[in-house]
Amino acid sequence: MRPKLANAFLAGFVGTLLMSLVLYYVNPLVAGRPLDLAATLADVLGGSWISGYIAHYLLGTLIFPAVYALFAYRWLVGSPAVRGATWGTLLWLLSQMVVMPLIGGGLFSTQAGGFVAALGSLLGHLVYGLALGSLGGGPRDATGRQALSQTGTQVRQAG
Repeated sequence: MRPKLANAFLAGFVGTLLMSLVLYYVNPLVAGRPLDLAATLADVLGGSWISGYIAHYLLGTLIFPAVYALFAYRWLVGSPAVRGATWGTLLWLLSQMVVMPLIGGGLFSTQAGGFVAALGSLLGHLVYGLALGSLGGGPRDATGRQALSQTGTQVRQAG
C-alpha cells in the first residue's frame, strides 16, 4: 500500500514551505547567505522571481509528492519518516548531479558556493523529505496510527 495522494500533496506543500524557510533563513547561518531557489528556477525558466517561486511550489507540492506516493514509496524501506528522508536525499542528489551542472552551478555546486552551498541544499531537501514522509505517511491501522512492523517497515493491511 502507498500513501494517499491527497495526504502526499498536503505534506508536500508543508515540506516545501519548511524547505523554503530553511533555504532563506537557516542557510545564511550555515553558508553565510540565503539560497534563493526561486531566483535560480526563474533563471532556468527565463521568467520572473515569482515564476520561479511558483515552479518551486508546483514541484514540491504536486510533482515530487505524486512520484513519491505512486512509485517511490513502495521501493523505499523503513518508517514513513525514513522513506521521506531517503526521498529527500535522492532529490538532493538529482539536484546536485544533474540540475546544478545543467544550469552552470557545477557538480555538487562547485561553481555556486561549493561544499557549503551543497550542504545547505542537503539540509533543505532533508527537511522537505522528513515532512513529506512524516506527514504524508503511509497506510494507517484501525486506530489511525501508522501500520508498522517491529522493524519499522510498513505492514500490509488486509482488505
